[in-house]
Amino acid sequence: MLVAGILLTAYLLGSIPSAVWLGLWLYEVDVRQHGSKNSGATNTFRVLGRPLGITVLLMDVAKGFLADQLAFIFFPDENFLWVHIIAGLACVLGHIYSVFVSFKGGKGVATSLGVYLALNPYTIILCLVIFLIVFFATRYVSLASIIAALSIPWISYFVVDRVDELSLMFDLFISVLIVFAHRKNIERLLKGKESKMNFSKTKA
Repeated sequence: MLVAGILLTAYLLGSIPSAVWLGLWLYEVDVRQHGSKNSGATNTFRVLGRPLGITVLLMDVAKGFLADQLAFIFFPDENFLWVHIIAGLACVLGHIYSVFVSFKGGKGVATSLGVYLALNPYTIILCLVIFLIVFFATRYVSLASIIAALSIPWISYFVVDRVDELSLMFDLFISVLIVFAHRKNIERLLKGKESKMNFSKTKA
């Protein structure tokens, strides 16, 4: 029952649609009706500006980090790594398939970042470096996110030496999940219609 409660809490925590609620509260704007119509930090940045975009990004990262910390509080023993992993996964799934916005949430990148900061920080720091290199070279957040996501299992296994089967399965699942969540972005990238990030917008 305790594990089920942790998973439910992690899912609901991940489901908090920061971009939607803050956009409606502060600007009376639903980000799902503008830009890419996605309820994530990137679209918030484009639609409502840098301050709110950064706020949403930090909140989404915090969701993932807190979900894993919640599991660690109740199950601090390393033998319960599986609880930490499925709690993190539940949080990411909650962000992508949020119960509060008809199961249509964000892409899961920022929330996954938060989970990995708690669970496997060395891997995600290296993936973040890859993300920044690709992003500043192309200005495509989606492309940078996809390449960083694809690098997770490789870096975790070959560089950070997380070779246990459970961690590997988690890394592969998160990698595939994030890429799948970006399937429409992939289509736009292939057609040359994907939008690049513009840093000039400061407010809605």
